[in-house]
Amino acid sequence: MSFAKVYSAQPALNPPIIEVEVDLSQGLHSFSLIGLPAKTVEESKDRISSAIKNIGFTSPKQKNQKIVVSLAPANVKKEGAAYDLAIALGYLLASDLVRFNAEGRLFIGELSLDGFLKKTVGVLPIVRTAKQRGFKEVFVPPENAKEAALVQGIDIYAPKNLRELIAHLSPKESAEHDPSLLGVKIEKQTKTVVTNRILELPDLSEICGQTQTKRALEIAAAGGHHVAMYGPPGSGKTMLARAFTSILPPLSLDDSYEVTSIHSIANNLGNEPLITHPPIRSPHHSASYASFVGGGMDPKPGEITLAHNGVLFMDEFPEFERRIIESLRQPIEERKIQISRSKETVVFPANFVLIAAMNPCPCGYLSTENRRCVCTPQDIMRYQKKISGPITDRIDIWTEVSAVPAKDLSLDKKNKNQTSKDVYEKVKDARNIQTNRFKKLKIKNNSQMSPEQLKKHSGLSKKAQNTLNSAAEKLEFSARSYHRVIKVARTIADLEHSEDILEHHILEATQYRPDRSMSIF
Repeated sequence: MSFAKVYSAQPALNPPIIEVEVDLSQGLHSFSLIGLPAKTVEESKDRISSAIKNIGFTSPKQKNQKIVVSLAPANVKKEGAAYDLAIALGYLLASDLVRFNAEGRLFIGELSLDGFLKKTVGVLPIVRTAKQRGFKEVFVPPENAKEAALVQGIDIYAPKNLRELIAHLSPKESAEHDPSLLGVKIEKQTKTVVTNRILELPDLSEICGQTQTKRALEIAAAGGHHVAMYGPPGSGKTMLARAFTSILPPLSLDDSYEVTSIHSIANNLGNEPLITHPPIRSPHHSASYASFVGGGMDPKPGEITLAHNGVLFMDEFPEFERRIIESLRQPIEERKIQISRSKETVVFPANFVLIAAMNPCPCGYLSTENRRCVCTPQDIMRYQKKISGPITDRIDIWTEVSAVPAKDLSLDKKNKNQTSKDVYEKVKDARNIQTNRFKKLKIKNNSQMSPEQLKKHSGLSKKAQNTLNSAAEKLEFSARSYHRVIKVARTIADLEHSEDILEHHILEATQYRPDRSMSIF
């Protein structure tokens, strides 16, 4: 046999299945890789040759033969070392050194020079795709076994090294080559049992005062609304943002798979096989544009995609680069980010809740009673203009976080604030109402409603409609602001288990819109 075909996959959120075809012919030695291989794939020739030699077979480099490895489809750029295992097996199969049926089997893994398998990225989406495409078995490195075994209905094997895998796939030939391999068999991986990890997050009850902001965060958590908090330094904005995650319900199984796949591709998974709680990302304001939105020569997910189905916390919001702030327009509206390059366009999911925190001016003490602002009018105007009107419009809830009086910070004072658990129960009930409301639609919460869906599901009472129209005229709402007030009011009504949006729901929602009287603008 001089030809063999085995299967692998390109690590990605929607991974393409790659056919690894190996052809051998007589002639002067050459080892060619075709099919748009990147540098890391090209380097696999040396890794594979050393691995095959070090498990006791003759190295491909020591034979006078022409080796051609084709990675198909040819128009997909191949990156990473995940093809090592498939290429090595393809060579051994084409050389008649081993014999096995490659159909229905998919191989993923990087090889070390001594033939051991190393951890790779993007295993979960690969296994899910393999199952959808009808594969029966997937072979992965041991460090990826738990991640791969999250997917049920497909057999997962995690060989330690190439030698062990050959003994499993081709017992007769491997035993003839090395009698010590007789009877070696790799056990199937058992289903990965996932437990909800307890997150160490601040509890809302630990934060003194800030009743209005806590209420705003409760509404935001219930309806998936974006929030901006502004106030002087030390007023608790960062702690409130961190506590926000503690009132969010855990992810559904489908959402967990999606989030875990993204973090697996980004090599950000750690020891956690499945992410079950909404992630929180808090990039520093000095972050680069590419690290934030994603990108590079071969586009990779950025912070806004890593925050998918979770929270994106942007502290010192106006200090971020202007184009980073403006880049939020598309994900806030469309829940995705499109990255265009000369050779390709990539779309990453980016459905997150934005929590922005900012000071009212560069020094942070504008309009505060206890300290005097030292900023010039020009400094204040330049600082506040970093947040453009379109971005301001797209944030559902604006809330002021005032400095907490010293008497309220006393350690002896008994705290009677609501706990995160209390708020979580109310948020969960409101989310359940929305799940039932949108069960036939492709949206999950009130913030995602289109204008057409808003007409159908708002349930505005006549008095509430008149109040909204009056407020919109007085406060000069844009069409977007008008709709966002209704969405927030719908969430407030859900928290009260009210079928209709009533006047007081509109009044509360309206107070979260910025107006010209606010010093922050």
